[in-house]
Amino acid sequence: MVTARAGAVLLAGGAGSRLGGVDKAALRLDGVALLDRALAALAGAGVDVVVVGPPRGLPGVRVAREDPPGSGPAAAVVAGLGALPPVEEVLLLAVDLPRLPEALPLLLAAPLGPDGAVVVDADGRRQWLLGRYRGAALRAAATALDYPADRPLRALVGGLDLAPVRLPAGLELDVDTVADARRAGVSLPGEETR
Repeated sequence: MVTARAGAVLLAGGAGSRLGGVDKAALRLDGVALLDRALAALAGAGVDVVVVGPPRGLPGVRVAREDPPGSGPAAAVVAGLGALPPVEEVLLLAVDLPRLPEALPLLLAAPLGPDGAVVVDADGRRQWLLGRYRGAALRAAATALDYPADRPLRALVGGLDLAPVRLPAGLELDVDTVADARRAGVSLPGEETR
């Protein structure tokens, strides 16, 4: 079996509770939905993608869903891995990263530690969903996690030996709240695009 170099698990199924239930995939930057921006960036990098979340009717896009739906990011990653063909490296990404197109080339060029690399923000926090993991290490961690539902992502990847990646300020920002959206120049569904 031939193993491709890189694949991505793009999490796009969160409840968006701190955004009032807004679908983060539908948030817009410069008039383009964050999901569309992420998919275009990954396609441009030649990365095979699995989107984890509800079906969205996107032609040619492989979709997976955690079981049960809404059971958290660790379960979502495990579901995505199950739908992704064997790859040497797996990008774990969140759909709510407005600057993903700018961050992706830097993440792909970053040196890997024994198990991969993860972006570390200015406060020293690891951004698990802006990381590049060795496929074998991530799959082994997923197999070792008995029951991923309702488990934090840290339970899945926190024990991996990951090289830190520092990005230029702002490229690692995600959108969890309306204030985050305003800071990032992101429009909520129904608002005029900026």
